[in-house]
Amino acid sequence: MPVLISNNETESKQLTKGVMAQPLINKSLVGSEFIELDRWSLDENACLNIDILPTDLVWIQLLSGAATLTGNEGNNQLTTSHMVFLPPDYKGLLTAKETTTILAGKVPNAAKYDADLLLNPPGFHCVNWRQEPVLDSEHDARKRIYLVTPTLFGTKAVKGEMIIYPPGTVGSDHHHEGAEHFQYMISGRGTAYLSEKPVEIEAGDTLYNYENERHYFINDSDKDMVFVEYFVPADCKTVWVDEQLICAWLPSGQNIDGGEPVRKIEAHSSAETVNPEGV
Repeated sequence: MPVLISNNETESKQLTKGVMAQPLINKSLVGSEFIELDRWSLDENACLNIDILPTDLVWIQLLSGAATLTGNEGNNQLTTSHMVFLPPDYKGLLTAKETTTILAGKVPNAAKYDADLLLNPPGFHCVNWRQEPVLDSEHDARKRIYLVTPTLFGTKAVKGEMIIYPPGTVGSDHHHEGAEHFQYMISGRGTAYLSEKPVEIEAGDTLYNYENERHYFINDSDKDMVFVEYFVPADCKTVWVDEQLICAWLPSGQNIDGGEPVRKIEAHSSAETVNPEGV
């Protein structure tokens, strides 16, 4: 059965002065070692030294605030528009420019999911997701923006995306084979159906799904429901209860702000086991 970690369910611990970390996914919480997820809270001007193990991959996404990340690649000014990929052995200093909240994900022992990782390790990447292409669902009003993909970050150990459910949108019942994954609620609220059992979810909640867990979502509120979801590994199979509802994702030709996206992604189906070209 999937595990729901409510917004304030777990206790935060201090990493250093002005920096707190709240565990959202780890082995003790979900009984699995595929993914670890923390939510960092930094006071204004607080600093955090980042030192990634040679075996791990890490990505961070600002949920609020702004920060500077300083490393061998220089100074990167981060806002809530940025996704940052930190490769094995990365070292840097994160400094909050104001009160800042960050979602930090990790794949421990990532070479288990990407055999090329040790021989051809990926580099540091910082992506402005607001410039990425928006894809429209074929059957409903959902929108998708890819955040972490083999094309963007050079590894098949993890894949991530943002999904937007406008009010009244209903997804299709399905499960995934070959990967475990989670959803983190960015904003809004709705209902997750887990093997047909309804569970209310809202901003700040985390839902961890094991392999073969049936699920779908309904936005039964009057505002957009937005979540990010991440799969480990990236390549997996999606199986629908009703195959007539297999979802194709179609290019909108725009980014989330209505402008021209920085790249193109062709139409593709979520039923594809291997990530399509451009993803």
